[in-house]
Amino acid sequence: MSKLPAVTSSDLIRVVKKFGFIEQRQKGSHLHLKRVVDNKRITIPIHKSRDIPKGTLSAILRDAGISLEEFLNNF
Repeated sequence: MSKLPAVTSSDLIRVVKKFGFIEQRQKGSHLHLKRVVDNKRITIPIHKSRDIPKGTLSAILRDAGISLEEFLNNF
């Protein structure tokens, strides 16, 4: 199993948009995205100068239904 890379919020948003997610709304420092096809919703914290923690990244990918291999191929 590959290790999770250090990812910024803008990189993660770019990748999940490739999987069909669209921006639904933003409240404070959290962006809510939704995929219309299967009605999945994810929330991505936006902190400009920090990477997303590894546990948070893996939870977001799990909630989005994106495998680690798919993520790494599109990263």
